[in-house]
Amino acid sequence: MLELTPDLGVELAPNTAYVDLRERAEAACRSIELLVNQGLSIATTTQDAETATTLLNAYAADPAATSKRVTNSRMAALPPASLLALRGYLDEFGQHVAKNAVEIRMLVTNRLLEESRNPDPRVRIRALELLGKISDVGLFTDRSEVLVTHQSTDELRAKLKEKLQRLSARVTPDNVEDAQVIDVDAELGFEGKKADA
Repeated sequence: MLELTPDLGVELAPNTAYVDLRERAEAACRSIELLVNQGLSIATTTQDAETATTLLNAYAADPAATSKRVTNSRMAALPPASLLALRGYLDEFGQHVAKNAVEIRMLVTNRLLEESRNPDPRVRIRALELLGKISDVGLFTDRSEVLVTHQSTDELRAKLKEKLQRLSARVTPDNVEDAQVIDVDAELGFEGKKADA
């Protein structure tokens, strides 16, 4: 068994250059991995995942400001499981975290895949439902097809004339009051033309 004695209260020199959150997380996780190899047990909770997600979202919005806010002391106060989750998220989504729709889509899809293994059946079912609604999967999406039939003006006029004649055949003096009779040919512009229909 390895016995470690930490040096407490070691301060960084004031002229230490800016350190990106990604680098801090990587350094902290290397230390955690060494401890895990020596027998440290780490259990991840939903709070750890939420903490990592919050940091990831802040980093995606403004990497420089978030890196400045997460100082060494704040990083040291984070639970090891949160740091491991944060590093995993940062590694997974590359140098430019969630900069465009494709990366955000990947982030959401991966988080839903994580949630689909949740022990709570309600969370699991909801995650699976949302995964099914992703347009690439399209499992739960309603699809409607629109069929467009292109017809000439003459064909449309002939169909309209036929429909109007069928409707006018239903009209009798018994079921119509104050009706005005119109000439279908004249209304459709067939005046002077020989109508075949």
